[in-house]
Amino acid sequence: MTAADQALQMTRLAAEAAVEKKGRDLVAFDVSEQLAITDVFLVVTGTSDRQVGAIVDAITESMRDELGLSPARREGDKENRWVLLDYLDIVIHVQHEEERVYYALERLWADCPEIDLEIEEQE
Repeated sequence: MTAADQALQMTRLAAEAAVEKKGRDLVAFDVSEQLAITDVFLVVTGTSDRQVGAIVDAITESMRDELGLSPARREGDKENRWVLLDYLDIVIHVQHEEERVYYALERLWADCPEIDLEIEEQE
C-alpha cells in the first residue's frame, strides 16, 4: 500500500505554501505501510517562532482555498515552536530549527519511502 493520490496532492500543495514562506529542509515520508491513521508525514523547518507561524498560516490558507480543507486537529500554535496540522490523510509538522534538530523526526521515519515533493526550496 502506498500513499493515496489525494494525500500526495495535499502534501505537494502544503509544501509549495511552506516554501513560499521560506520554509526549509522539507521532507515528506510515505508512512502508509507503518501507520493506519495517516498516509504522509511532511516536516518543515522555520528559523523563528514568527516564521513558523507564517508557514502554518500559509499552509492552512492554501489547503482551505485550493482544496476546501481545514485541519482536523491543530496543536502547538501558541508557542510556534512545533505546530502539528492533522489533515487525516497527511500530518504536517512545522518546527523551529532547534526543535527540528533536537527531535530529529527524520530518524524515526528513515525506513519509510521519501516522497518527491517536486519543488525547489528558495535560498
